[in-house]
Amino acid sequence: MNAELLLVILIIIGLVGRSNVIATSASLLLILKLTSLERLFPAVERRGLEMGLLFLTMAVLVPFASEKIGWKDVVPLLTTPYGLMALAGGAIATYVNGKGLDLLKVEPQMIVGLVIGSIFGIIFLKGIPVGPLMAAGVTAMFFKLIELFM
Repeated sequence: MNAELLLVILIIIGLVGRSNVIATSASLLLILKLTSLERLFPAVERRGLEMGLLFLTMAVLVPFASEKIGWKDVVPLLTTPYGLMALAGGAIATYVNGKGLDLLKVEPQMIVGLVIGSIFGIIFLKGIPVGPLMAAGVTAMFFKLIELFM
């Protein structure tokens, strides 16, 4: 299957699955490919994740910069059970995402299964797509469990 067809399929999957990020990403890559700008692929591959995480982190930190969240909101994180659970949840989620990134570096073709699985989750489980990195992290944890019990 050629790259253009695969990208079109990913665009359709993204649209059906209501994942604008996947549809837009595949569309932009298809545009780069069709306009013979493939020389940009290594730069996107090398720095794209960093740039995406940079903007995601900035978006999450905007409430601090705009003073919607201040010290009075941060202190309960360290003093209440719910705050401590939120800290633990964030730490575990970032660990799992890191394992997902490691998995995608070794097995990049898994992205198709992750996207299709996300679509099933959206349609049948009423889930919300948060991205392939978390899906890859959960998959990596499944692999670890299988290794542990086999």
